[in-house]
Amino acid sequence: MSQTRIPCLFMRGGTSKGAYFLASDLPAPGEVRDRVLLAVMGSPDTRQINGLGGGDSLTSKVAIISPSEREDADVDYLFAQVLVDEPRVDYGQNCGNVLAGVGPFALERGLIAASPGVTPVRVFLVNTGQVAVIHVPTANGEVDYAGDQRIDGVPGTGAALAIEFKDITGSSCGALLPTGQVRDVIDGIEVTCIDFGMPVVLIRAGDLGKNGHETPHCLDVDATLKARLESIRLQAGPLMNLGEVGQRNVPKMVLIAAPREGGAICTRSFIPHRCHTAIGVFGAVSVAAACLLPGSVADDFVEREDTDPQRLKIEHPTGHFVAEIHRSEGQLLGGGIVRTARLLFEGRVCIPATVWKPA
Repeated sequence: MSQTRIPCLFMRGGTSKGAYFLASDLPAPGEVRDRVLLAVMGSPDTRQINGLGGGDSLTSKVAIISPSEREDADVDYLFAQVLVDEPRVDYGQNCGNVLAGVGPFALERGLIAASPGVTPVRVFLVNTGQVAVIHVPTANGEVDYAGDQRIDGVPGTGAALAIEFKDITGSSCGALLPTGQVRDVIDGIEVTCIDFGMPVVLIRAGDLGKNGHETPHCLDVDATLKARLESIRLQAGPLMNLGEVGQRNVPKMVLIAAPREGGAICTRSFIPHRCHTAIGVFGAVSVAAACLLPGSVADDFVEREDTDPQRLKIEHPTGHFVAEIHRSEGQLLGGGIVRTARLLFEGRVCIPATVWKPA
């Protein structure tokens, strides 16, 4: 056989999509597995014409799932970002959008049994060591993908997947404010470095000569802006306990501005070098957390309410994202979001046998 056929579900999770695998269907962690994932997506190639990827970081993602041995989790989920134009796979972050598909995958693959109405799926996030609970609508023993929940960035509607995040403070950096300060100055620009599920650097768009409401394309073609963002990002990495980040996708860079659509704040998020057409789940949760911190760079735009939980509407280029933050006595405890997901195909993805041929 000239090709190796690997069982795979291709799913949309939130505003991303990717290949979902059982860990047992892939090689062990290491160089061979990375080559397999690169072949699955067709990287490196800006079009990813020879694989499943869509030439965009949002469609070049992989979820690797296995039954969990932990008492507080049903399945383990390892996220892999397959770079589009580099022969590299990055495991240094989570993806909350792809996470939305992990609950349905676990049920589709029989890793857990469906409950009447809604099935909670406890997921251990291997990349950063947190636990999330996905509440999956189930009917007649199967995942129910149909519903009237709409999320910006995805056409149509689907069943609402409520996701609760636990213990996400300092997920990658070890602290909510890894620099120890609510504001820092890098290259003469005030920033807030925060990690509440995702390492993020917030910058007021006006400080970089932007209004914060530009289209992603307008920002992507601004070479001067992107060079300034990358300079700040490379310096922020060590300050946030992430080390040298030149070859990593974190921290994410987020330009913020006053909202225009009734939200708490307006964002333009970079992942890390291309402007997101929406905003990532954990990025949005981290931005929402920054909005609740007095003295952060978001403080200039946000009117906080003394409620728990507090829901914040985070505006982005294609709509908004609602994040729910839980607090107690001024401390941030956790977050929650609502996503949708859909199974796109079930089958076997083929890669050249020269890449990997199981024994």
